[in-house]
Amino acid sequence: MKKIFCAVLLSVMITALLAGFCVAGDEEAIRKAVTKSYPNLNVGEIRTTAIQGLYELEIGPNLLYFYPEKNLVVFGEIWTKEGKSLTAERREELAAKKVKEIPLDKGIKIGSGDNVVIEFTDPDCPYCRKASAYLQKRKDTTRYVYFLPLPMHRDAENHARYILCSSDKAKAYEEVMSGKHDGQKVDTCNDETVSALMKEHRELAAKAGVSATPSFLIRGHVVTGLNIPEIENFLKNQKNLN
Repeated sequence: MKKIFCAVLLSVMITALLAGFCVAGDEEAIRKAVTKSYPNLNVGEIRTTAIQGLYELEIGPNLLYFYPEKNLVVFGEIWTKEGKSLTAERREELAAKKVKEIPLDKGIKIGSGDNVVIEFTDPDCPYCRKASAYLQKRKDTTRYVYFLPLPMHRDAENHARYILCSSDKAKAYEEVMSGKHDGQKVDTCNDETVSALMKEHRELAAKAGVSATPSFLIRGHVVTGLNIPEIENFLKNQKNLN
């Protein structure tokens, strides 16, 4: 069984920052080689890097590197000698691209501030509720909420459907997140349109590389979990992404 060799730090001394990344001309050949050796990797785009013979693999929101000469997959960061992480820059580019691909009209819009926050949440997740309470107090955000109910929360699916069935979805969302409907039977309306939207929310989460709640996309950055300091940091001086 082949192993994925991990490098906590792939430190590369580069005299000057080379010209970014480009699509590899032999992408399909590299893809076949990766798939054959590492069939469990769900590889998106493949690009050459500034290092000859090393390829960048897009795996959801993450980046790995493939060295075909030795048939190795490497996890880590590519740094210049100036202390700049090329990997981090690339992740931010990808995250910003994913934000633009998310249809905001499919989410629940809350607020009208200049700072755009895309929020993937589970209505019964305690940390999601704490994050919601924090963001609710801010008047400088516009939130677009998408649901990713987790199976460990038995009422989460019904609560999400109840919110999407409501005429005032933003109000229903705040009520559910406050715990108002905990332990109560809620109207899930059995609407095919709502079922389709729930499915689309899950697909959008997968496309954005989100598998845990709460998760936020802010300024091209992904924040996973209840990390208030990181959220506040990315909200500073944010330009409206609309």
